[in-house]
Amino acid sequence: MTTVSDDAAIVAEQLTRTFGDLAAVDGLSLMVESGEIYGLVGPDGAGKTTTLRMLAGLLDPCGGRLRVAGCDLPAQSDAVKTHLAYMSQRFGLYPDLTVDENIDFYADLYGVSRGERADRLDELLDFSNMRPFRKRLAGNLSGGMKQKLQLICALIHTPRVLLLDEPTNGVDPVSRRDFWRILYRMLKAGVAILVTTAYLDEAERCNRIGLMDHGRLIAQGDPAAVRRSLPLKILELRCSACRKARRMLRQEFADDAGVDLYGDSLHIVCRDPVAITRRTKRILDQAGIAIKDIRSIAPSLEDVFVSTVAARAKAAPDDAEAATPTDHVAPAGERIHADSEIAVQVEGLTRRFGSFTAVDHLDLSVARGEIFGFLGPNGAGKSTTIRMLCGLLSPSEGGGSVAGCDIVSKAEAIKQQIGYMSQKFSLYEDLTVSENIAFYGGIYGLDGERLAERRAWAIRMAGLEGRENHPTRRLAGGWKQRLSLACAILHRPPIVFLDEPTSGVDPLSRRRFWDLIYDMAGRGRTVFVTTHYMEEAEYCDRVALIYRGRMIALGTPRELKAQWVDETILDLRCPRPQKLMDRLAAVEGVLDVALFGAGLHLKVNDAEAVTVRLREMAERLEMADMIVTPVPPSMEDVFVSLIEKEDRQDAKH
Repeated sequence: MTTVSDDAAIVAEQLTRTFGDLAAVDGLSLMVESGEIYGLVGPDGAGKTTTLRMLAGLLDPCGGRLRVAGCDLPAQSDAVKTHLAYMSQRFGLYPDLTVDENIDFYADLYGVSRGERADRLDELLDFSNMRPFRKRLAGNLSGGMKQKLQLICALIHTPRVLLLDEPTNGVDPVSRRDFWRILYRMLKAGVAILVTTAYLDEAERCNRIGLMDHGRLIAQGDPAAVRRSLPLKILELRCSACRKARRMLRQEFADDAGVDLYGDSLHIVCRDPVAITRRTKRILDQAGIAIKDIRSIAPSLEDVFVSTVAARAKAAPDDAEAATPTDHVAPAGERIHADSEIAVQVEGLTRRFGSFTAVDHLDLSVARGEIFGFLGPNGAGKSTTIRMLCGLLSPSEGGGSVAGCDIVSKAEAIKQQIGYMSQKFSLYEDLTVSENIAFYGGIYGLDGERLAERRAWAIRMAGLEGRENHPTRRLAGGWKQRLSLACAILHRPPIVFLDEPTSGVDPLSRRRFWDLIYDMAGRGRTVFVTTHYMEEAEYCDRVALIYRGRMIALGTPRELKAQWVDETILDLRCPRPQKLMDRLAAVEGVLDVALFGAGLHLKVNDAEAVTVRLREMAERLEMADMIVTPVPPSMEDVFVSLIEKEDRQDAKH
C-alpha cells in the first residue's frame, strides 16, 4: 500500500466508490505532493474519471479516507473548491457566451482580479492560438478549440491542486507541446497536478504514474520503474510493408508473441527475442518483405499498457467485420487502390462564414480503398471540409463528388453511400445501447435478421457485451466512441468519414479501431480520417495537412518526412528532461527543443557539432546518463515543422 503523508496535496487511502453492484473505484491509495505531476492512466471504464470527481468534491466516496489541499472530504467539499481547479471531460463551457465571456466568468468565479488575469490571459491565448477567436461564441467552436478554451478557463488562476481529466484530447500536437510547458511552469509555483490522459507519451512526462484497471491500481511509480515492470522483451521491426508483415507475424506468433503497429514500425512483445528475431527474418524473407532493421529496445509506457491491459481483458474479435456475398475481400496484405476508381474528388472547395474563410480552395482526390489521413491544427477547417463532403453543408464556392454523387445537387444521395462519425457524439444519451443501434439501423433500412446480425456485431465490436440495456449516458467516453463508430458503419457503407474517431480512447482500443479500419479498407472501402495522434498518421496511405483552410502538404507519410524536415532530429534521453529545455535551447546550433515522449527532440543543422556540445554540457552537469541519438523525423516532427514554416511566412507578409 502507498505510504501517505498528511502534508501531501492529495492523499487517498483505500478509496472506494460503488454504483449498485459495480465497484468503479476499489481500494485505491495514492499520494500527490505539491510541485508534482501524477498521471493516472488506464483503459476506458477503469475508474479514472470517478476518482477525479471524488477528489474534486463532486462525488462522495463510499469508503476510505480522502484529503485534498488540506481539506477532509466529503466533510469539507465546499471549502476545497477555493483551492483547486478541475477540468472535466464534459465541456464546462457556456455555448451562448463568447470565448472572452467564458474566460471572464471563470476568472470571476476563481476571484482573479482584472490586473492579475491580463498577463496570464496573454500567455494562455498565445499557447492555444485562440486569440483570433475571442469574440466567437463557444458553441460555434470546433471540438478541439472547445477543449483548448476549457484549458484556458481551468488555468486562468493558480490553484493549490489542479485536476485535469484528459485535458488534451482533440488538441493538436503544437498546442499539446505548449500546454505541457505551462504545466511545468505551474510546478515551480508548487501546484500539485493530477492528470488522466489517453496519450501515453504524455504519461511519460509525469513525475509518477498509476496504471488503473477495474477500479484498482495495478502498477504505480515513476515512469521508468513502471516500464521496467514489464517482464517481456520488445523487438522493434522496420520493414518495407509493415501492415502485411504484421498480419503474417500475428498468425505465426499467435501463442508466442504480440505484434502491433507502433508509428512506422512494428513492436513484437516476446520472451525470447533471439528466437523470435530468427523466425521473423525467415518468415519475412520467404514473403519477399525487406527488413530495414530489427533490434531489441526498452519498452515504452504504451507497450506496458497494452501488454498489461490486453492480458486482463477479453480478446477482441479477430475478424472485425465478417464478409458478406456483396463484399469484395482483397488478398491478405493487399488493398484496392485503382487510380481510375475515385471515391472522393473536389476542386476549389471553399466555405466562408461571413468574412471568415474556413476552407480555402481545396483540391484533392481519394481513391477507392484508400486510407486517407486529414491532419491540421484545431480550427484549420478539417471538420468543415468533412461536413461538405457528407452533404451536410453547402460549399460557398467550388464543388466535387463523393461516391459519384455531386456534393451540391446530390447531397441526399451521398448520405446513403457513406458512414459519418463526427467529433461530437452522434448518439442519443437517453436511449440504451441497443436502442441507439436499432435507431441507426432503421435509418439505414436494416430490419429483421439483418438488423439482428448487425446489432450483435456492433455490440461485440464496441466491447459492450452485457451492457446492451445500459443508458448511453452512463458509458465511459471510450465506449461511446466505439458505439458511435459501430452505428456509423452499421450499413457497411463504401465510404467512411471518421472525424477524430479515437480521441480520448485508450491505446489498446485505438489499436482495435485501426484493426477495423484496415479490415474495411481491405474490403475496398474508402476511409477518410482526421486525427491528432501523429502515430496514426503513419498508418494512412496518404496524408494531407490543412492549415488556415489551405492545403499545405500532401503525400505518403514517407514522402512528407523526406520532403518537409530539412534539419536533423536528435533524440535526447535523461532523467527529468523537461528541466533541461531552457539550457538546451541556448546551446549553439540547436534550432528547437520539444518534448517527445519520455525525452526531447532537438532540431539541428549540424548534428555532429551539436552532439559534441551536448556531451560537454552533460560532463559539466555530471549527467553521465544523458543519451543523444540521431533519429528519423516522426510525423509529429513533420506536422510541427510545416506549421512553423507557414507561421514564419505569414509573419513576413
